[in-house]
Formats: sequence, C-alpha cells, structure tokens
Amino acid sequence: MARSVALYGIKTCDTMRKARAWLDEHGIAYAFHDYKSQGIDAEHLKKWIQQVGWEKLLNKAGTTFRKLPEADKANLTEARAVALMVAQPSMIKRPVLEAEGALEVGFKPDVYERFFAKS
Repeated sequence: MARSVALYGIKTCDTMRKARAWLDEHGIAYAFHDYKSQGIDAEHLKKWIQQVGWEKLLNKAGTTFRKLPEADKANLTEARAVALMVAQPSMIKRPVLEAEGALEVGFKPDVYERFFAKS
C-alpha cells in the first residue's frame, strides 16, 4: 500500500541527511518540507503536539534554544513553545516524519524500520 509521506526539517542538518538517505535507500517516496526556508505555522505545530507533546517537539539541546535568554527558557508552556518554534523553526526537533496521520520525531534506522513495517 502506498503511503503519503512528508519529511520536515532543515536541509543542511546531518540527521536530516541520514533520514533522507534511509528513505531513498528503502525506495520510500516522500515530500520534503524545509521549515527553515519554508516556515511552519502554529496550526501545524499544534496538530503535531496533540500527537507527541510539545516537550518532544521542542529541541532544547540545540544551539538556538541554548542561546535564548534564561527568561525565555524558564517556565515554558505549550503556547510559548509554539511561539518559539514558529519564530525560529530550527528549535523544532528533526526530522519530523508524517505518514498517513502517524508521526515520528527524530531519526533512528530501527525506528523507521518499525514505522514502515506497519504499512
């Protein structure tokens, strides 16, 4: 069964390159959305958050987040996290893989194997 697959991330990210290579090697067609150049809207982020939670989606380990003033990092809420991710999409963990309503955040080959074995 063919699945509609979209991969979201930043073109120059090493993890993104690995995820794209894995999909290519496994013959899985996908649409790529570079949210650094194309942006991402709050509604899309909120849809993802309903599935995985904002804590999983917000990349606190990344340089962009770590460079924020302490006041911006303290007492985060979903609304503040969404605003940060819309303003600076590099704060979104990557890649985000969306296929037929299912969502996977991050890249690990074994997780992708299981994800696509479901189809």
